[in-house]
Amino acid sequence: MLRELKTFVTVARLGTFAAAGQRIGLTQSAVSAQIRVLEQGLGVRLFDRSGRAAVLNAAGRHALPLAEQMLSLYGQMALPSDVAEWRGELKIGAIATLQTGLLPEALPRFREKAPHIELKLVPGVSLNLLGQVDAGELDLALLIKPPFALPKELLEVSLAREPFVLIAPESLPGDDPLQLLAEQPFVRYDRASFGGRLVNGFLREQRLQVREALELDELEAIVRMVECGLGVSLIPRAGLWLQRPTRLRVIELGELTFHRELVAVMRRAQRQPALECLLDCLRGAASV
Repeated sequence: MLRELKTFVTVARLGTFAAAGQRIGLTQSAVSAQIRVLEQGLGVRLFDRSGRAAVLNAAGRHALPLAEQMLSLYGQMALPSDVAEWRGELKIGAIATLQTGLLPEALPRFREKAPHIELKLVPGVSLNLLGQVDAGELDLALLIKPPFALPKELLEVSLAREPFVLIAPESLPGDDPLQLLAEQPFVRYDRASFGGRLVNGFLREQRLQVREALELDELEAIVRMVECGLGVSLIPRAGLWLQRPTRLRVIELGELTFHRELVAVMRRAQRQPALECLLDCLRGAASV
């Protein structure tokens, strides 16, 4: 039955029997036969089949996290209890500022505790990383807290909070952030990103109409644009720019300060000692 459960999970993640067959090395008819055996054993249909697509029905949505948990538990039976003896690979997705900030601060301690674990780091933006961990392509995603509720199959762990600040060219006078935002050209943190949505919400709350000069998602690029005099910007106090001399003025927002929350997201069924150890190291680095 484990073989059928693995096939069921793969079909649910990829959406078609053909794609699942290619992933696990079976013909489409063999995939269909395994799903049929599983459905007969359970006494319920798991998919609504529409053309080539295989869409989970209510019974399938109920069964999926349980199947993942069963497979995860089976996989852990042969694993050592001591994390120092664990071997294998963990695929970690992370946004840019976590790749250059919290993650490298946490990894030396993790390497000491789990020397035989091989880490593969996958870069990306928060929304894409969330989709990858949901699809089972990543073991863990480090990203900005999504502005919506996560599926029940996913577990969210809080890591840190970062305040937003106003950055302005070094030669620009004035200390009132609202006045500067109203009067100066604005380099916008991409409003489609989770962090950019926080900026958008702040501007709405303050009823500010900004004069947009440019919109982009890369914090280091935003900093460089402001340094060159393109305008002012609202960004989190995070990134490599904090570790080098800049031609910027950093203006605190005071009582208007808002934050972005950094979180780790994993599938509940994939919880394991190696991931728990990495989370402990990340939380420890964040508390320093």
